[in-house]
Amino acid sequence: MKILNLYACLGGNRYKWGNEHEITAVELDPVLAQLYQERFPNDTVIVADAHYYLINHFRDFDFIWSSPPCPSHSRIRISQKNTNAFIPVYPDLKLYEEIIFLENYFDGKYVVENVIPYYEPLITAQKRGRHLYWCNFNLPKNIGERKAYKNMIETGNIKQLSEFHNYDFTKYKGEQRLNKIARNLVDYEAGKIILDTAMGIINSQNVNQPSLF
Repeated sequence: MKILNLYACLGGNRYKWGNEHEITAVELDPVLAQLYQERFPNDTVIVADAHYYLINHFRDFDFIWSSPPCPSHSRIRISQKNTNAFIPVYPDLKLYEEIIFLENYFDGKYVVENVIPYYEPLITAQKRGRHLYWCNFNLPKNIGERKAYKNMIETGNIKQLSEFHNYDFTKYKGEQRLNKIARNLVDYEAGKIILDTAMGIINSQNVNQPSLF
């Protein structure tokens, strides 16, 4: 199956996808892209703006996973709005652009993942743990997110997060904060179950496809 992994970061969602698929990862940060390539040498890694790559290449894939940047949607931004912790910003509506686009133009299965926002979501999603998932198939009620994840996210402890994700985040020498990168990774158990669910539906549809002859 041909998979497009957008805003790939270090491939938290991809970690347990195996090597049977043809995976293209798109990441804007060249340092993260290089580390992703080292971690998944069989994948094709492209340094580009994922939002624009999607609209130009979506027809080339069977399954698309997108994890657009979440800071402008995060509830912590509003919980600390009366402090100097965050500068007020507009919510980045590229998130919803991608959801609407995929729902109406993409013929395969897709997942758009983001945090639970500080506002009522503009499009109904499937809530699992601390995330919302917009997709064109039903997710299992339990997608395998490990319970310890929430506490590690809140503390931002790099050592604990490195153990949790089975990756040494101190390898990253770029401009982004380590705890930001570590917090953004999807639990790989959830990533595996979601892809397995989509594959099950795709395989079932292929089996049930009536022959023309």
